[in-house]
Amino acid sequence: MSKARIAYFITHAEVEIDPAIPVPDWRLSLRGRARHEAFNRRGFVGGIGAVYSSNEEKARNGGDILARHLGLPLQVVEALHENDRSATGYLKSQEFEETANAFFANPEISIRGWERAIDAQARIVAAVTGILDRDRGEGDIAFIAHGGVGALLLCHLLKAPISRTHDQPGGGGHYFAFETSTRHLLHGWKRIDEEAPVAAS
Repeated sequence: MSKARIAYFITHAEVEIDPAIPVPDWRLSLRGRARHEAFNRRGFVGGIGAVYSSNEEKARNGGDILARHLGLPLQVVEALHENDRSATGYLKSQEFEETANAFFANPEISIRGWERAIDAQARIVAAVTGILDRDRGEGDIAFIAHGGVGALLLCHLLKAPISRTHDQPGGGGHYFAFETSTRHLLHGWKRIDEEAPVAAS
């Protein structure tokens, strides 16, 4: 009996914040890169046979680090992007957190012009499902994307209402895992550079 394939949904780690640059064009910081390189040293990473990322620069940076380590091509999928926040652009920390809270708390409403949470969830679920249905290769699958849509995908896998309680804790650079065939969640958020789980699923 063949081993069940596992999907790892990985969020990009720390970025270089520059209000003068559109958020999708931000790059990983040196610390962010180091954390993705630490993820490469995990024993299970060698079993990954396909690497997909969103088209945002920071996710592509993380995807490149993993794909190069494995000697695989990075496959960029536009629909894996973060919830569309272009209506506001960069927001300072407190304002961003307040707006993100409202985004999750009111999933059927566009908060300040942001993409609605229900629409972002439908998009990320369709994108991930489509990739899993098409990818007939061997080995596990890695997605390098973003925390907001990651939380929305996690809510879907848990069959739970959209809620920020399922968001990654303490910023970027986390991952969760699920079986590709059954969509059974294997574990909730863990830091990419630590073994211990940081949030219960």
